[in-house]
Amino acid sequence: MELETIMQYFVTYGPIAIYVIVLLEYMNLPGFPAGVIMPLAGIWAARGGLSFFMTMIITVAAGLTGSVILYALGRGGGEMFLKKYYKKFPSQKEMIEGKMQYLRERGGMGIFVSKLLPMVRTIISIPAGMIRMDFRKYVVSSTLGIAVWNLVFVGAGYLFGDSVLAYI
Repeated sequence: MELETIMQYFVTYGPIAIYVIVLLEYMNLPGFPAGVIMPLAGIWAARGGLSFFMTMIITVAAGLTGSVILYALGRGGGEMFLKKYYKKFPSQKEMIEGKMQYLRERGGMGIFVSKLLPMVRTIISIPAGMIRMDFRKYVVSSTLGIAVWNLVFVGAGYLFGDSVLAYI
């Protein structure tokens, strides 16, 4: 998706577009990179499209919704999916098992830290569901991690976005 297209969605559909696009990004769907989407939401807020505070609330809510969906998928069908995944990608087994053990040992802190790591931050929700992590702990630690991640990226777009876009 091009920058202009995403910005046009923000202008046309407002907060709903931000919510849907961020939700899709947090569900780890291809074509929705956080490094592009979050700063664009910040730029849109800086241009007066929505307050920074509301932009943060919407992006955190969308991120948490996507994370909870992946948690539920992991809890409901993760084992079956993982068996098929291991057959297709056997080299991934050690890494995935390591992440699941990390979650068992670290719990909520493991989720919080994982939500701050690119690539891991969206996928970590599935193993959290698979190990049946306490849902309240999962939601609290996910919300905090998502808020920090989004604050950095939305804040960067809000503060520096137009000057960066001038060079693109």
